[in-house]
Amino acid sequence: MEHAAFRRLPAMNQLLNEPRLRGVVGLYGRDSVRVQATRLLDSLRRELANGALDAPDLAVRLQALPEAIATEVVRAEGTGLQRVINATGIFIHTNLGRAPLPRDVAQELVPLLTGSCDLEMDLGTGRRSDRNRFVAERLESWCGAEKALVVNNNAGALVLVLAELARNREVVVSRGELVEIGGAFRIPDILEAAGARLVEVGTTNRTRIGDYRRALSDETALLLKVHTSNYRIRGFTESVSSTELAELGRSQGIPVLVDEGSGLLRSSSLPPLREHEDLRSLLAAGCDLVCGSGDKLLGGPQAGLLLGRADLVERCRRNPLYRALRPSRFAFAALEWTLRRLAAGAELSMARLWPDETSHSERLERCVEALRREQVDASIAPSDAFVGGGSAPDEPIPGLALAIEGRDDLLAGLRVGGIVDNTVLPPVVGYLKDKQLVLDLRTVDPDEDLLLVRAVAAAHGRTNEQSLESTSTR
Repeated sequence: MEHAAFRRLPAMNQLLNEPRLRGVVGLYGRDSVRVQATRLLDSLRRELANGALDAPDLAVRLQALPEAIATEVVRAEGTGLQRVINATGIFIHTNLGRAPLPRDVAQELVPLLTGSCDLEMDLGTGRRSDRNRFVAERLESWCGAEKALVVNNNAGALVLVLAELARNREVVVSRGELVEIGGAFRIPDILEAAGARLVEVGTTNRTRIGDYRRALSDETALLLKVHTSNYRIRGFTESVSSTELAELGRSQGIPVLVDEGSGLLRSSSLPPLREHEDLRSLLAAGCDLVCGSGDKLLGGPQAGLLLGRADLVERCRRNPLYRALRPSRFAFAALEWTLRRLAAGAELSMARLWPDETSHSERLERCVEALRREQVDASIAPSDAFVGGGSAPDEPIPGLALAIEGRDDLLAGLRVGGIVDNTVLPPVVGYLKDKQLVLDLRTVDPDEDLLLVRAVAAAHGRTNEQSLESTSTR
């Protein structure tokens, strides 16, 4: 009887050619599948030898063996970057790569990245050219700037300006704008690293133009205004507008830099962004330099955008630090096509946070029905979405989302992903609220709805199996 049970174990070649493992073999290779198949077969042999498996149990385990192998391969090999379905309702989610690049932009990048391109060559003369030229022209036209420069991120833009214009000199900043954002990025530390000396003015909640004026001296190199990003001060407050600060700087011959941070090129009618200062308006108000991110409100690649007075931007371009902060051809290509898309009239990518109510409700209902067919108890519930990335942090966007009865183990199970029926199920990130798993489709591409449903069904099934196993061993 025991020998007959051992003979029921499949041969390795049979497993490697198993239709249910074709997807994982194609993704990870036969050797990776062989390693995990050997490990699971050895485990079955040990259980048979110890008498821990009877015939019915063995039949169940063998039926599920291909899926078990696939799960183990993904767990062992899937340690690099993975595609993730963002169902958090936070569009610019820094931990999930910030703004997703528009699909039509990504398609335009393929020939530019898989072959050579004229990144730094003037094809008319055959001579070396400036890699900024295509993007700079579009930024200058779009924002009304004399000159534009692109570096690898917004922090890089700030460091470059400080190092060039304010090394060993003073920079005046309101105390209410000495921010710390994600990754322990602190404005005072950035000034120190760039060799500038910080002069704080005003108080945490109130700063007046007179505070700036009294702080000016022969050592003042720059007036700096910083977008407060991921927090707001409410109540008994007062601050100096960008226009007021620009007027003071102009009267004293001191440059004014505004770190807008989020990369909003022009004013937006989207509700949380109506009060957000954009780069074009800041320049029109008289600010000498402005900087922002390419991968936040703009919806492009990681990049730092520096725009303003031609003489000041040119000084920054000639600074030796620029070479270290210069972006790759991927960033330039992606940024150029993102700008082309906007110039052609496309909406900001995050506009999908405000979907048509009827179509969004119908989409949610289709997902609920599909989940219920998979024996998952799903419903529709109110949920707030957010722009994210430090933009409009206190401006929730009301709406509806999927709600599923679940615990921490279901939330964690969704982050595992896996392969089911030769379909790769990417990790899904949602959140728990009122003892329910919430999945907000406003930050999910509609083309991924089916994948999301299958991922939830798979994670729900694994969670139920684990609960049954836990109950049976008590």
